[in-house]
Amino acid sequence: MIDSHCHLDREPLISNLNQVLTRAKDVGLEKLLTICTTSSGYNNILDIVSKDPMIYGTFGIHPHETKNYFIQRDEIVKKVKMNSKIIGVGETGLDFYYNNSDKDTQLRSFQNHIEAAINLKIPLIIHSRNAENETYDILKKNYQKNLKILMHCFTGSTDFALNLVPLNAYFSASGIITFKKSTELQETFKKIPEDKLLIETDSPFLSPEPNRGKKNEPSFIKFTAQKLANLRNIEVDKLILLTTNNFNTLFSK
Repeated sequence: MIDSHCHLDREPLISNLNQVLTRAKDVGLEKLLTICTTSSGYNNILDIVSKDPMIYGTFGIHPHETKNYFIQRDEIVKKVKMNSKIIGVGETGLDFYYNNSDKDTQLRSFQNHIEAAINLKIPLIIHSRNAENETYDILKKNYQKNLKILMHCFTGSTDFALNLVPLNAYFSASGIITFKKSTELQETFKKIPEDKLLIETDSPFLSPEPNRGKKNEPSFIKFTAQKLANLRNIEVDKLILLTTNNFNTLFSK
């Protein structure tokens, strides 16, 4: 089992990392992908990936942060190449819900991350909120075989998902799919092709039921895995094997 998106550099995870990793291993997790969101936080990511063989990382600037730090393609490539355990570009994308950064800056930053991921031939980890058309358009414009797409914490529409499938997109289910009111999202995850499914915690955020309201951690992924297995009408062991294989396929060079 693999947690395809967590933030081990955030509290309370970072201060309790040894215990968090022990609990992760106890539920059967074999890999954790800890996600970079700021340039200033990258050294923390590099430090964390050195602490355990199961931890891998990414480099990127979250769309909320683009107003504070606008990054060029070549700098992204250089940062990723600093460590072989940095296996993805992101978290990047578009967030027009909060508009913490203006749209044009977000779009230009996203384009630079896309070009870096293509150059490096590694997956692009995408955050998309209230920006389905714009996200699809820029990915469609840049589509090529070396562009590998991971839609993190996917909460988009079924149409958005199915339009992205031909662009070689993968879709990661978070604890949101366990929420009682997430019926539309649950229906979407029934329709995504099985070879494009991943699971994540986005910890310490978005704890799944029955731990909603608590600080999330990687070990809670077992609840998301069980819910997705129920939605797909398959055994949870099969779902775990499926999503593990999908992650390893996506992140193979």
